[in-house]
Amino acid sequence: MTSSYHSDWQCIADYFPRLTPTQTKQFARLGELYHHWNEKINLISRKDIHNLYPHHILHSLSIAKVINFNPGATILDLGTGGGFPGIPLAILYPETKFLLVDSIGKKIKAVQAIANQINLTNVTTQHERAEKLTGTFDFIISRAVAKLPTIYHWCQNKIKEKNQHPIPNGILYLRGTLPPEGLEDLPVAYKSYRIQEFFPLPFFATKQVLHLYST
Repeated sequence: MTSSYHSDWQCIADYFPRLTPTQTKQFARLGELYHHWNEKINLISRKDIHNLYPHHILHSLSIAKVINFNPGATILDLGTGGGFPGIPLAILYPETKFLLVDSIGKKIKAVQAIANQINLTNVTTQHERAEKLTGTFDFIISRAVAKLPTIYHWCQNKIKEKNQHPIPNGILYLRGTLPPEGLEDLPVAYKSYRIQEFFPLPFFATKQVLHLYST
């Protein structure tokens, strides 16, 4: 591992200082692995790969500032792409079960390989279109994979009714536009959280975590 990867990863340790030695090693190794896999498959824009830790890993972990997932909870990462937000959150919550799904098979194979290479045993992956998925989950997480009405349509009947967390089961959606758009016609309640309040960096100035849930 080069010193630049180590330096880049420090932004995670700054905001999450209570990581275990295993989590520290897993986060630190992501730089090396994503640079390697991005040469083969375009998991992240090649123009942005050098911003992997703040723009992708830390961004994913903003969900952890909204909720602490319980052990045994089930989380669906819908349209995971390069493994975000699922891989970073799975490292942070090793006793929570994550299913990472994407319609692009090559990306899913790379994401599974990355999970295997850091011994991330609470992650499973599936090559499937969102609308064809079955099963129910405590939360569905996603990062700007589609417009909100489309996300809501995909997620109907996939969220468990029984809550086991301080906030209601629902969708936790990372998006980059303030204020939220496309919500006025959806039969859901929502709350938005400005990410810059968690991570005071210019990159997060207009970004938010949006929690959608039934009332």
